[in-house]
Amino acid sequence: MTAADRPLKYELLQKDPSSHARLGRVTTRHGTFDTPAFMPVGTQGTIKGVLPDHVAATGSQIILANTYHLMLRPGEKVVAELGDLHRFMGWPGSILTDSGGFQVFSLADINRISDDGVTFKSHIDGAIVELNPARSMQVQNELGADIIMAFDECPDPNKPLEYQVQAVERTLRWAEQCLQSHRRPADQSLFGIVQGGTDQGLREGCARELITMDFPGYAVGGCAVGEGFEAMKRVLGYTAPLLPSDKPRYLMGVGFPRDIVAAAASGIDMFDCVMPTRNGRNAYAFTRNGAIRLRNSQYIRDDKPIEEDCDCYACRTFSRGAIRHFFFAGEMLAPVLTSVHNIRFYQRLMSDLRRAIRDGTFQQFRQADPRCNLGPRNVDESASEETA
Repeated sequence: MTAADRPLKYELLQKDPSSHARLGRVTTRHGTFDTPAFMPVGTQGTIKGVLPDHVAATGSQIILANTYHLMLRPGEKVVAELGDLHRFMGWPGSILTDSGGFQVFSLADINRISDDGVTFKSHIDGAIVELNPARSMQVQNELGADIIMAFDECPDPNKPLEYQVQAVERTLRWAEQCLQSHRRPADQSLFGIVQGGTDQGLREGCARELITMDFPGYAVGGCAVGEGFEAMKRVLGYTAPLLPSDKPRYLMGVGFPRDIVAAAASGIDMFDCVMPTRNGRNAYAFTRNGAIRLRNSQYIRDDKPIEEDCDCYACRTFSRGAIRHFFFAGEMLAPVLTSVHNIRFYQRLMSDLRRAIRDGTFQQFRQADPRCNLGPRNVDESASEETA
């Protein structure tokens, strides 16, 4: 397959002279998205509670869907029969599907992990399900997303080094099997995933082995799973620069605004996280100075928008007081509006980040903009859920 025939094209437009941050553009068969990019998460085939055109209006150019959940319900064949994931989700732009591996290891009642794959109980009906590289590829080929992920093992970073070594060996073996099982390389771009916990040698070895397999793009997995912010920065500091400069780099499941900006500084291009919608459904709205709790009584008569300089539909149309009332009245509009605002908050951050790289002011942006420091201390994560 020639470069012109490949279903994904990455253009490196500009590098930041004071860091590894980079400005780019990715083109798939369903359109183009600018990088660094943030992908809202549609776990079960929808960005929960938000219409696709409202998602697009936030500036989102690519979204994510979850293989594990769609495989269990309604099933990948049903999605394929209904037109493919783009039609199913009502999203004409680019879509990425994860491999299902993270959910298997984090959510499922696991019966057995072996070199052949994972056997687990469905969280829906308790049925025994097997997931392995070939099955993950089959499901993702049927779903039809533009970017699909290799099936990998996401190990607990707190487990012994021997376990981490085994997980990396499986990840590499499974990556090769995914390449062999991928049936739609002319339509879908398969990304390899670098694992290795916080061990530099394992990360570097995994990255080098995956690079020899010549994936169209690469992801860093196993971050934001309890290792901490400083450890994440160290992992990215020695992992991201190893990845090919002419291909997109994706940090999976991250995260807080602070995490995204720090990761972008290391050269990461793509991000996803459930936080904007999950927090939005629980009345936590992002602002430049941290998340505000819209259920608090101080907002009963507050006629200001969620954030005064925000141009999202929620902020242009509704007051904090009105949205607070909707939450207490049990109206569906409340979590919808707050989710719309939160997604737009993230997309405005990404737009400003890209502009700073383009203008050569990325370091000043990191130092001066309070959004670049928003982390767990500024964002209440107590009302978490398992899915987006």
